[in-house]
Amino acid sequence: MSATPPVPPEPASLPGAPAPPLPVPVDANLPRPRPRSAAALVVLATLAVGYTLWAAQEVILPILLAMFFALVGNPMIRLLRKLWVPRFLAALLVLVAGLAGTGALAVQLAAPATAWAEQAPREARKLGRQLQDLTKPMHEANRIAEDMARAAAGEANRKVEVVRTRVDDPYAALTRTPRLAASVLAVVLLTFFFMVYGENLQRNAIALLPGRQQKKFTVEILHSIEREVSRYVLTISVINAVVGLVFAGILYLLKFPPQEALLWGTMVMLLNYAPYVGPLIGMVAMLLVGFVAFDDTLHSLLPAALYLLLHTIEGQVVTPIILGRRMALSPLVLILALMLFGWLWGLIGLLLAVPLLVCIKLVLAQVEGMQGWARLLE
Repeated sequence: MSATPPVPPEPASLPGAPAPPLPVPVDANLPRPRPRSAAALVVLATLAVGYTLWAAQEVILPILLAMFFALVGNPMIRLLRKLWVPRFLAALLVLVAGLAGTGALAVQLAAPATAWAEQAPREARKLGRQLQDLTKPMHEANRIAEDMARAAAGEANRKVEVVRTRVDDPYAALTRTPRLAASVLAVVLLTFFFMVYGENLQRNAIALLPGRQQKKFTVEILHSIEREVSRYVLTISVINAVVGLVFAGILYLLKFPPQEALLWGTMVMLLNYAPYVGPLIGMVAMLLVGFVAFDDTLHSLLPAALYLLLHTIEGQVVTPIILGRRMALSPLVLILALMLFGWLWGLIGLLLAVPLLVCIKLVLAQVEGMQGWARLLE
C-alpha cells in the first residue's frame, strides 16, 4: 500500500515581500449597469413638475417673459458695447426705446381696439343670424325628424330648458388691475436686471464649478447658446414685425382706416410667434373682419386670402432662408409643444413655446451625449 506524498507547505512570506495579487473577477472590466428609476417614479416626477409649472405661473411667466425680452435686447446691447457705451447705460437705452415704442403703438391701437370691442357683439349677432339663415333648412329637417321620432315613441312632453344666470363680481376688475400692473412692472424690472447683471450672475455660477477645464468648457457652451438664442429671437421678432407691417399695408390698400389696419397687423405679428395655431386663428379672424368690412362675398374673402398668401411666403421661403436648417423644428414636436405650453400658460404659453423649444434644442446640441435628442426635435 503506497503512501500519499505529503503536500509541501506554502512558503511563508518574507518580511517586506509584496503580497500575492488577489484574483480578478471575470466581469471586473465590464461596464456596470446604471441604476434605473422606477417607471412610476418617473411618471410622478413628471406630473409634479407639470403641476408646479401650472401652479407657479404667476411667478414663472414674468421671469420667462423677462428672459425673452432680454434675449431680444442683448444683440443691441452688444452693438452699443462695441461703441464704448457702458452696459448699464446700454441696457437702459434699449429698455427705454422698447417701452417708448410699445407705448406709442398702444396709444395708436387703443381707439380701434375699443371700437372693435364695442362693435364685436353686434357684428357677432349679425353673423350669427346670417349663419342661422343658411343652416335653417337643416335645423328644420332635424326638428321634424325629432318630432316624428318623439310621436312614434308616444312622448308628448316638451323639452325642459335650463336657464343659467351668472352674477358678475363688481370687485373682480378692481382686484385684477393691480395684479396686472404689478406683473407688468415685474417684467420690466426683471428685463432690465437680466440685461445688466445677467453676465455677472452667469460668471458667478460658473465660478462654483471645480475644475478649470470644466469652467472653460461651460463658458464656451453658455456663450454659444446665448448668442444663438439671442440671434434667433431677434431675427424671428424682426420677421414677425415685417409681416405685421406688410399685412397692415395690404389692409390699408383695401381701404381700411390706418389705425385699424395697424391693429390687425399687430395681431398678425403676435400670432406669428405660434406656428400653425397662430395663423389658423389669424385666418378665422380675417374672415370675420372681411365679412364685417365688406358686403360683397368676393371682397370679404380678400383679407383672409391675402393673409394666407403672405404667411405661406414667410413660412416656406423667407424664414427657412434666413434661419437655415439649424433652427428647424419638427412640425409634430411644434404642435405638441404648443398644446402643452398653451394648456399650461394660455396665450403667453403659445407665444413662448417656440423660443423655449429652440433653446432646449440648442442646449441639447451643445451638451456631449445629447445630440441625438436634439436631432429628435428636427
